[in-house]
Amino acid sequence: MNPILEESRRYLADLIEACQRCAWHLEATTARVEWPVTAESLERRQMDLALFEPLAAINERFAKLQDLLSTAMRHYCELSGERSDTFLRVLAACEKAGIVPSAEAWQTCRSLRNRAAHDYGTDFEVTASHFNALGAQVPLLKQVTLALTDQAKQTLGIDPPDPRFSAALRGPGHP
Repeated sequence: MNPILEESRRYLADLIEACQRCAWHLEATTARVEWPVTAESLERRQMDLALFEPLAAINERFAKLQDLLSTAMRHYCELSGERSDTFLRVLAACEKAGIVPSAEAWQTCRSLRNRAAHDYGTDFEVTASHFNALGAQVPLLKQVTLALTDQAKQTLGIDPPDPRFSAALRGPGHP
């Protein structure tokens, strides 16, 4: 095989593994938080690291996973021969392939990612709403991660180098 193409395929495999790893850590961290997050609990426990460290990790991992998935989807489209000159084309191709359920769902995640990266408010109602919105979108990011994994395997024959995170995300009894 062409060495440049082989390197590109390895890069996608590594990106997918990074997405799986990040999705697993995000899901595990999300499980450590009592949902829904309320303004009252944030205000009452505002100096409680047992609450705020997982929330900070969720914020960071959500943004990182969303960014990683965007990069991996673009790279998947390039290897699949799809137009990838704009992210809207990438998104349309990924929606058509069943990787993302809808462009609107992805854009909602992107908007939350942007808020997670750039919003530093002190209003506990707004903060609680933000984290509850992030928590509600974690299953979507996991779903996109697994769908991208499956599509890359089915259409390109690409698997991540380490299968452990894929198996862990799918849970017991899944291949």
